[in-house]
Amino acid sequence: MYAAGIDVGSTQTKAVVLDEGGRIVGRGIRMTGADVVRSSEEVLAQACASAEIPVEAVEYVIGTGYGRFRVTAGDDQVTEIGCHARGAVHLFPHTRTILDIGGQDTKAIRVNEKGEVLDFCMNDKCAAGTGRFLAAAAEVMGLGVEEIGPVSLESTERLKITNVCTVFVESEILNQLSRGRRREDILAGVHRSIAGRSASLLRRVGMEPELTFTGGVARNPGMVAAVEERLGLAVNVSEDSQYMGALGAAIFAVERARAGASRQEASR
Repeated sequence: MYAAGIDVGSTQTKAVVLDEGGRIVGRGIRMTGADVVRSSEEVLAQACASAEIPVEAVEYVIGTGYGRFRVTAGDDQVTEIGCHARGAVHLFPHTRTILDIGGQDTKAIRVNEKGEVLDFCMNDKCAAGTGRFLAAAAEVMGLGVEEIGPVSLESTERLKITNVCTVFVESEILNQLSRGRRREDILAGVHRSIAGRSASLLRRVGMEPELTFTGGVARNPGMVAAVEERLGLAVNVSEDSQYMGALGAAIFAVERARAGASRQEASR
């Protein structure tokens, strides 16, 4: 038996396929774009190809993310808050707090030992302090998004960036460059500013160790270092952090597929 989770995010759509034992056997990812339905169908096909199974072999699909109701292959939907919680505790069983920095929002989530959500808060009113902000900073610097984290780690001077507004990031960075500031110091300041904003969200939910970092921005080593420095503790980061929402959705899908099979067996 196979089950899948599809996370339709504002920037990227991800899919994870699990086998009956809850093991990841396939993954898929692509830019979401304007056609959410097509994105969800393509990542599911990609994940199934990765698992070397036909799409028809997937018995249950859960959609999550902002576009979860447009997942045509979905049998049900679960919020991204709940899915990130389940995914994080699945990979790191001692997780009690989750920081999810996505393309357009940041979430702080507090959970119990079962991965059930106890509290959460998010900055969903603007893209300040999110992946979009980092992408804007990278564009001004003439760098790829994947380059700015490693470059920020080369910083030797603590430079303070006064705001994390995506609209004004260009003028902020250009001002620092005109003053002769080095790009690595500017980027380190950018990462520390986002870490400070993230710490504020975490305080609002009552942060407890262990902390697991999820979302695409968790792939940025400069951001991981900035968060750890700001909080004064090590954070959990997985190679599958970017897929955490899809993983959590797939876990829910496995459980519901099993429950359905049990009901059918009991009715015979």
